[in-house]
Amino acid sequence: MSGNPAAPELSHPLYRDVLGELNRSGLPYLVGGAYALRHYTGTWRDTFDLDVFVLPGAAPALLGALEEAGWRGEMTDPVWLGKAFRGDLFVDVIFSSRNGIARVDEGWFQHSEAGEVLGVPVRLIPPEEMIWSKAFVQERHRFDGADINHVLRVRADRMDWDRMLDRFAGCWEVLSAHLLTFAWVYPTERTKVPAWVWKRLAGQVGDLARPSRERRPVCRGTLLSSHSYQTDILEWGFRDALELVRDQEREPEDRGRAQVAGGCPR
Repeated sequence: MSGNPAAPELSHPLYRDVLGELNRSGLPYLVGGAYALRHYTGTWRDTFDLDVFVLPGAAPALLGALEEAGWRGEMTDPVWLGKAFRGDLFVDVIFSSRNGIARVDEGWFQHSEAGEVLGVPVRLIPPEEMIWSKAFVQERHRFDGADINHVLRVRADRMDWDRMLDRFAGCWEVLSAHLLTFAWVYPTERTKVPAWVWKRLAGQVGDLARPSRERRPVCRGTLLSSHSYQTDILEWGFRDALELVRDQEREPEDRGRAQVAGGCPR
């Protein structure tokens, strides 16, 4: 579905210039966000920024390239996000999900797809990784479930489900929840998800009847929303799973501070 005309809201020539400058720089990057969603689904959601994805170590160099092009760059959050500003416009330089789980690696680039944005040839984030990163966006003011459903409706029968399940290895419950919602939203489309995927996830559901190995209660809600589960942490005494994951991100050699499987504390 590449080649669809861009919506007027994002047709600002400066974004076209950014992509051209990044192509000339030779720095590896991928385009995500509304442009990738349009490429895969043909749908459009109003947005006023440009999302580019890079390997974690490449973010400073890409921000530097944007600064040379006249943008003001900042490392907004060392776990996942840098930003470049120019007037009211901004470019998000993303190298992980907010919770540190959906971290950009070489697999994003290996499975990316060619496309065109604002007339500039680019590589787009893979649909599997798009779902992986969007699955954890469940804030009170933003929920990306509809985007996931739209991608699944168009691409579920062509996805690399082995890779998808591997991405969600420690967070398979989150994937299951989204797939069940997809099946409910599109009952005639649910068979696009292969039968073996449904069966494997159904088999794992049985494991939920077993007690958790955790000695102290942990709340993984903070991996989905930064605000909605603060009562659990501040008043009810649950450990904050977001901090456990971020501790591991900051000190990967210290595995004693959190039991993490596929990025999610069990």
